[in-house]
Amino acid sequence: MVHYMSFRKWWNRRRVDFNHARLRRGRRAERATARYLRRRGLRLITRNFLTRRGEIDLVMRDRDTLVFVEVRYLSSTVRMQPYESVGHRKRQRLRAAANLYLARHGERSPIRFDVVSVTRQNYRLRFQWIRSAFS
Repeated sequence: MVHYMSFRKWWNRRRVDFNHARLRRGRRAERATARYLRRRGLRLITRNFLTRRGEIDLVMRDRDTLVFVEVRYLSSTVRMQPYESVGHRKRQRLRAAANLYLARHGERSPIRFDVVSVTRQNYRLRFQWIRSAFS
């Protein structure tokens, strides 16, 4: 007996698999970025700080400065560099989430927002770290 699946069920199942794979790649890029930044002297405070207003991928400390890091991963840089995808609305959401983080944790230290672009080149990850990407 042959079981036929409707196109809609097949497409939805495929879309879920694609989204799951995309999330896995993003989480892997975040872990690799955390290692990359730790090797450069930053200390990891927390990962994936989630609020209603947005998510902060990594919260790290660089000496006395609290650093909010946005990680952007693209497998291909044909159309754009990953850091170019951090637009005005994303910056607003990051600022709002950072303000909530500061309020919840009672932090008074200076802050900055960094963006790390992660791309794959010749089967290796390549990082581009932009310090103080925006204020």
